[in-house]
Amino acid sequence: MQNIFSQNGSKEFVDRINQLKYDSQPSWGKMSVDQMLAHCSVMYEMVYDNVHQKPNAFLRFILKSFIKAKVVNETPYSRNIRTAPQFIISNNRDFDLEKTKLINYINKTQELGEKEFEGKESLSFGKLTSKEWNNMFAKHLDHHLSQFNV
Repeated sequence: MQNIFSQNGSKEFVDRINQLKYDSQPSWGKMSVDQMLAHCSVMYEMVYDNVHQKPNAFLRFILKSFIKAKVVNETPYSRNIRTAPQFIISNNRDFDLEKTKLINYINKTQELGEKEFEGKESLSFGKLTSKEWNNMFAKHLDHHLSQFNV
C-alpha cells in the first residue's frame, strides 16, 4: 500500500491528480472528474473540517462491525461499489477548485505525518491506527484516480 504520509507517496498521488483534465472521462462509474475530486475530499473534510455530522451510536456500531474492515484493509476496492450518502456528489463542481482542495488536503496529511494519525478517531469507525488511516486514504485515492486512468 502506498504511504500517504511519506513525501514520495503523497507526491505520487498529487502527480496523478495533476494529470487530470477538466474533461477527463471515467473508465467506469457515473461521476464526472470534478465530482470525483470533491468526492475524494469528503474523507479529508471529515478529518479537518467540521462540516459532516458524526453518525449516531447505532449507525457507528454497524459501520464499525460490518464496514470498517473493508475500508481500512489493503484490499483494493472493486469497481462500482456503493458509497455512503455523505460521499455522494450529485452537482457539478469547479474542477480547478476541487483539484486544489484535494491536493492541499493530501499535502496537509503528509506534513502532519503518521504520528498525528496514530489512535486518531474517525467519525465513522472510532480510533484507527496510522496504518488504517493510510490504507483508507491511499486506497480510496488510488481507486478513483485509476477510475480516471491516471
